[in-house]
Amino acid sequence: MPSDRRRQILARVRAIPVGFVRTYGDVSPGAPRVAGAVLHECDDPSLPWHRVVRADGTLAKGERQRTRLEAEGVPFRGSRVDLRVARLPEA
Repeated sequence: MPSDRRRQILARVRAIPVGFVRTYGDVSPGAPRVAGAVLHECDDPSLPWHRVVRADGTLAKGERQRTRLEAEGVPFRGSRVDLRVARLPEA
């Protein structure tokens, strides 16, 4: 994968503030699976990977991800992030 694309995805993830989420498609428009691959390969412990969720608000990393999001005040509706409230709007 081109390193420019990887850097852009990682920059978008790092830009998500505490208390908000973005979807994989938000951080990699048109290619959400690429975002997942980039996050999977990244070993930077400071990356807020947990703030990236699926388009329907479900979590790819389950309870470990939910615990981190809840600690940041991200609202849930059942087992899904409440995207109406927590999804970071486009700039």
